[in-house]
Amino acid sequence: MKKAMANTRVSVKLRKTEYRDEWYLYIEAYPVFQKGSSTPQRVREYLNRTISTPIWDKSKKSRTNADGKTNYKPKRDMNGVILCKSQLDQENCIYADKVRSIRQKEYDNAALYSDTDAQQAEMLERSRCNFIEYFNHVQQTRHVRGSESIIVNWRRVHELLKIFADGDTITFAQIDMHLVESFRNFMMTAPQGGGKSGTVSQNTAATYFSIFKAALKQAFIDGYLTVDISAKVKGIQEKESRREFLTVDELNRLAQTPCSPILKRAALFSALTGIRHCDIQKMKWSEIEEFNGSYRVNFTQQKTKGVEYMPISEQAYQLCGERQDSNLLVFAGLPDPAWISRPLKKWVEAAGIKKHITFHCFRHTYATLQLTNGTDIYTVSKMLGHKKVTTTQIYAKIVDAKKNAAADAIQINLSDDMIGTPIDSKKE
Repeated sequence: MKKAMANTRVSVKLRKTEYRDEWYLYIEAYPVFQKGSSTPQRVREYLNRTISTPIWDKSKKSRTNADGKTNYKPKRDMNGVILCKSQLDQENCIYADKVRSIRQKEYDNAALYSDTDAQQAEMLERSRCNFIEYFNHVQQTRHVRGSESIIVNWRRVHELLKIFADGDTITFAQIDMHLVESFRNFMMTAPQGGGKSGTVSQNTAATYFSIFKAALKQAFIDGYLTVDISAKVKGIQEKESRREFLTVDELNRLAQTPCSPILKRAALFSALTGIRHCDIQKMKWSEIEEFNGSYRVNFTQQKTKGVEYMPISEQAYQLCGERQDSNLLVFAGLPDPAWISRPLKKWVEAAGIKKHITFHCFRHTYATLQLTNGTDIYTVSKMLGHKKVTTTQIYAKIVDAKKNAAADAIQINLSDDMIGTPIDSKKE
């Protein structure tokens, strides 16, 4: 260990590669006294890691080249970790920050700790941290721009963790297989939130527990856990839920039944496109364009954050109404899901439909009718924006059930002498 000045600062920095759009990750310590030099030096340690997707902070200029090109400093999170668009790059930056933290402690405590002791001291310090506080921090940083449903689910799990702990604290030192399994069992009978009585459904418990596992995974990546315990515990198996949908005849009945114009247009638009309520609600005219004589929607899904280019029919485009300025909402005034349920229920009942229909059922309707009409499952999966075709297969099961029901749809009055008569017996 080189002797350091009392104010030695260790940081993670980037250096551009010569021939590729990549940046080397390295650790820089300054000021450091080296043998044979009377002036403080910069000590650099390259980590043999590169990244290609750093996020630049346009408010912090680094330098301006001779050609007039301005370079910017990388954007960092509240802990000083460089932010990247790629998950793999982000993990490399997290690794670099771990090395930086170790080196900083080495300089700060050079006379007290060996390298191993410094690492052990850091792990001991982190083991005393509060997992519940960490969970809330992950939710606020990881999903700050996530969909409303994702944010609500993370907040609910945060509350359930406090109920499970009977307080506000679960240290990382307490987290082992026994605690994780105990929380898994707790989730199976966890109380509903929002003033509702009873316990959560099995599918809701499965969603909540997967969020808990995601937080454990992130804690392992961040160095708070020495073992990836999330990979060792099984999730809660979801029950196959019934996905209600409408027939073409029922859609036509709804189209002819009086209802709030904005609700009717948005619901039928979803049935013709499969687009979610949250995406319809935020859709602007700039996202709808004419392309090769037809129309398509260009938007980023709120739930998956995937960029989608969705071709839509002439009818779907007509439901959008008269074209407006590009920055205006297409379905301006469309209420949130919580305020839609009552007028939607009245509309469905007025149309003589006995099914329990939510706004999301119009998306189910689109998927089911597409498969019923012969569209292959891979195309439907892509149109719905599913990341995995297995997610779409639930609709294929609905179509198979309809096929089975159709087998008995045609009935003929057969005489007794026609039933059970072997074909060969008619031959002479």
